[in-house]
Amino acid sequence: MPELRNLPAIETLMQSEALADLVEVLGATAVKTRLREMQRQMRATREVPLWATAAEGYAAAMDTADAKPDYVPVFNLTGTVIHTNLGRALLSPALWRAIEPLVTRPMNLEYDLAKGARGQRDTVVEERLCEFMGCEAVTIVNNNAAALMLVLNTFGLNDEVPVSRGELVEIGGSFRLPELMSRAGCRLLEVGTTNRTRLSDFAEVADRASMLLKIHPSNYHIEGFTEAVEAPELAELAKKHNIPSCVDLGSGSLVDLGKWGLPQEPTPQSVLAQGVDLVTFSGDKLLGAVQCGVIAGGKDLIEAIRKNPMKRALRVDKVTLAILNATLKHYVNPERLVEHLPLLRTLTLTQPQLQKRAETVLANLPNDLQGVIVPSKAQIGSGALPDQNIDSIAVSLDHSTLSAQKLAEALRYAAVPIIGRIKDQHVLLDMHGADPLEELIDVLNRVEI
Repeated sequence: MPELRNLPAIETLMQSEALADLVEVLGATAVKTRLREMQRQMRATREVPLWATAAEGYAAAMDTADAKPDYVPVFNLTGTVIHTNLGRALLSPALWRAIEPLVTRPMNLEYDLAKGARGQRDTVVEERLCEFMGCEAVTIVNNNAAALMLVLNTFGLNDEVPVSRGELVEIGGSFRLPELMSRAGCRLLEVGTTNRTRLSDFAEVADRASMLLKIHPSNYHIEGFTEAVEAPELAELAKKHNIPSCVDLGSGSLVDLGKWGLPQEPTPQSVLAQGVDLVTFSGDKLLGAVQCGVIAGGKDLIEAIRKNPMKRALRVDKVTLAILNATLKHYVNPERLVEHLPLLRTLTLTQPQLQKRAETVLANLPNDLQGVIVPSKAQIGSGALPDQNIDSIAVSLDHSTLSAQKLAEALRYAAVPIIGRIKDQHVLLDMHGADPLEELIDVLNRVEI
């Protein structure tokens, strides 16, 4: 172990080539201050690590200590396909290349080329969605929580909005529906019970209500002795009282997922066809596009929403609209969606395809990792179909000396972080996210353990 007298002088370190880049980036004063502090701590503890006798050691220590968080690509092998923390739905490289001119050059975001005057920024995607969904009008905001908040603020401000107690949900990040309603300026009126709510519960308070709201269970599931009011019933009651009805679908899908053997979700257009006035849903979940919130329904109601000053605060930018528009173009031919939407392509991987991925990973593991192929269950995720999983295949990893927690940590520090999940003291790598496979294998073989 080196002694204190082995510590190099600060000026000697400052003149070294090893620290030249840091001096260039951080400035001489900042680097000198850090060096003095590092050596001060060593003198206080009277412990000198081996690296502290050479300039290269200080450079490496400062690089690590001063590393700033950054956005980086990762492998999502958690088994949650639409992972909120890992970017949700993926975009295809072809789509990104297609919108590059719109992102890097001026575009007609709020400019009507026919009239030569200012236009409405939602117009292009609104026309596509209205044609596909058969609705009168659409507007876009920055996420589905914003969509619901804007609807509530427009039609329920300073008034009462009844909601079933069984639908008072908490969404990601500990945000709860009652709190969102309060921030929207309306007063929550709880009806029914946690497990059973009837139409009569809404009817008793409809005279006091400014609108009727139903929350579709896209991120929760209650089973057993239950009863809920269906959307057509709520819509009919709202019309009797001349107030709007709204269904929040959460992770709404524009197509029937059942045709690909996936669990089914109600589509926004099917909900509107049941007589509901407004529907809200996400753009970056089952739709497979980008984070945004879609509000669709009657023209007069959408116009009232657009006139709400909050709409400007919640509007989306040109990148979001360009991505959403490019994604919606593929919905013109639903039969070919799997070719164009990475989300759908991932969800529809067959068991033989997943098995082949797992066998390839297993055959190319580094010597210090042991693995076996195991059956697994994946979830669509991010509030989509919470009660239904899809069959999957995973590679279960072990290390002779590391715990599952330490192995998972080592994988997170890989050149491209590999995010799996721990189950029964094994690290599971779900093969739904093993793409590109060649890169994953290369990264696994360079993990420092």
